[in-house]
Amino acid sequence: MPEPMRNTIERLDRPSAYYLGRNKRRKFNKDHVGREDRERTPEEPEDPLKDATTLYVGNLSFYTTEEQIHELFAKCGEIKRLVMGLDRFNKTPCGFCFVEYYNHQDALDCMKYIGGTKLDERIIRTDLDPGFQEGRQYGRGKSGGQVRDEYRDEYDPGRGGYGRAIAEERLKEEEEYGRGR
Repeated sequence: MPEPMRNTIERLDRPSAYYLGRNKRRKFNKDHVGREDRERTPEEPEDPLKDATTLYVGNLSFYTTEEQIHELFAKCGEIKRLVMGLDRFNKTPCGFCFVEYYNHQDALDCMKYIGGTKLDERIIRTDLDPGFQEGRQYGRGKSGGQVRDEYRDEYDPGRGGYGRAIAEERLKEEEEYGRGR
């Protein structure tokens, strides 16, 4: 009997790596600490992304507007809500957003057709999200933006130049050089 064919393409509606990593500890039985209990395969919890209608959109330019995002993402279905990611302190865009659709299929279509395309000369990333909650629109980095922008060492004009930590180091070096040290 021939071996069944395997798919080489991953499913688009699978839970994100971020979500799986965050919820790893829930997979094990907390009542028992024994090693045998940890090795037991747990029952699969219900997937919160099964009917998710919200998308996380990442790698946006800091200069991308809500109107641009709305125009692009409305091609896959009617948008219920669009929430721009903001720098926690300056309240300026910091490179991500949440797009909420009215139904799950529109969100999947968007991942399929728009994820990996260019917007403002940047390849955008889309991922299913369990749902937007107030407070998630702010960056989690030390300076208020995204963590990944803190330590970026290459120049990226679409995301504000150098990473903030690297830019501060360069500024210190320039000041020391100017003093003749």
